[in-house]
Amino acid sequence: MKKLLHFLFLFILLLTLGSCHSIKVMTDYDPSVSFDTYKTYAFYKKGIDQVQISDLDKRRILKALENTLQAKGFTPSENPQILINIFTKESAKVDVFNNNTFGGAWGMGWGWGWNPWMWPGMGMRNTTVSTYAQGSLYIDFIDANTKRLLWQGSGEGVLKPQSEPMKKQEVIQKFVDEILSQYPPQKK
Repeated sequence: MKKLLHFLFLFILLLTLGSCHSIKVMTDYDPSVSFDTYKTYAFYKKGIDQVQISDLDKRRILKALENTLQAKGFTPSENPQILINIFTKESAKVDVFNNNTFGGAWGMGWGWGWNPWMWPGMGMRNTTVSTYAQGSLYIDFIDANTKRLLWQGSGEGVLKPQSEPMKKQEVIQKFVDEILSQYPPQKK
């Protein structure tokens, strides 16, 4: 019994820690490219101008990219080796939770037999509906000479409305850091 409780505790702990990671990151890249040769960058203005978000959020994303790229050893340049492009997607998600206070699909009590105080259909039901925005940020690394896509990273997570601009910048910086943590790709 003690081992079962210990296992259950560890399982719940791992489940809780795993759920704290709220940004799902995916990457794709050209395996024939030697990424360590790229050291300078510029933003791909033509592509970034088409992104359908506010100019304030665009500047926040670009600032976060500058911070992370410079921390990785990149330098901005008028004659870059890599062009950085971004695009975003947002979709509304709806979760519906039905909770029966007394259990069971019909709101009846638990166990065998008949409980004279619980008639079929009795019991309390609680339905909760929540809506939230699921956002995706894509970051493209494009070879400046060939205009060929070399690397793409994307991050997907829940976007909570932020009333404070600094809080918004922190959330965006976290998104960018998570995505670019996968760059350069680790070749196997």
